[in-house]
Amino acid sequence: MSRAVDDLLAVLDLEQLEVNLFRGRSPQVGWQRVFGGQVIGQALVAACRTVEGRQPHSLHAYFLLGGDPSVPIIYEVDRIRDGRSFTTRRVVAIQHGRAIFSMSASFHVVEEGFAHQARMPDVPPPEALPGEHEIRSNVLPLMPDPVRAYFERERPIELKPVEYERYLSREPREPTFNVWIRATGRLPDDPAIHQCVLAYASDMTLLDASLIPHGRTVFERSIQPASLDHALWFHRPFRADEWLLYSQDSPSAYGARGFSRGLIFAQDGTLVASVAQEGLIRERRDVT
Repeated sequence: MSRAVDDLLAVLDLEQLEVNLFRGRSPQVGWQRVFGGQVIGQALVAACRTVEGRQPHSLHAYFLLGGDPSVPIIYEVDRIRDGRSFTTRRVVAIQHGRAIFSMSASFHVVEEGFAHQARMPDVPPPEALPGEHEIRSNVLPLMPDPVRAYFERERPIELKPVEYERYLSREPREPTFNVWIRATGRLPDDPAIHQCVLAYASDMTLLDASLIPHGRTVFERSIQPASLDHALWFHRPFRADEWLLYSQDSPSAYGARGFSRGLIFAQDGTLVASVAQEGLIRERRDVT
């Protein structure tokens, strides 16, 4: 297992303070705000710690305030409902006495039923895409310093964009984006860990899709991006340490907000999860 994956698992391994109260920490990597995917993943861990025998099938979350990476985050779980088939939990993340994030998560027993799925897009496999060296040479110099520093060090999630050329120009394109993702090391076999790792990763590129028609990216200094809300549905079993195709599109952007959707497929074409997000994509007028 890579050191970065070890660090990610440590971040997701919350400290239990009371029956429904947990404490999480943030990695000290120089970010001014806590990464949104970290809060989603930690909140899902907190919810999972209060449920036995059922896996989460959906979560719906709101980012209320930017998180402070210098202090712990307290996660308070409310046991809304324990039914025969479904269990519902509400999680609030707290810092400095204020809620910074809230999430509802639903858990379901395993059942047989109708089945169908969307077809995976026909894109090159991860093995056929540019390697880490080429991406570092062509894309990293264009990124803001904190983002470049993140991508230059060992990371828990490997990204292989299919249409990575969009980062090399400001040419407007169709609002679709495909990226292969996976954990950079072997994960434990517990399915909940794979779901929490995917929840963490699902916030990494989705908002960026809403800027494609405008020839812009969230990596530009002149763009102020922030996740506002996030919804994730788990459809089928998967491993987050194997390649997953994150196929994204953006139907709308308006009023400094961009809306993006994503379908996540295993490499054999199995649809394993779906995501939707709206985020702030405000242009900073004071940056030259």
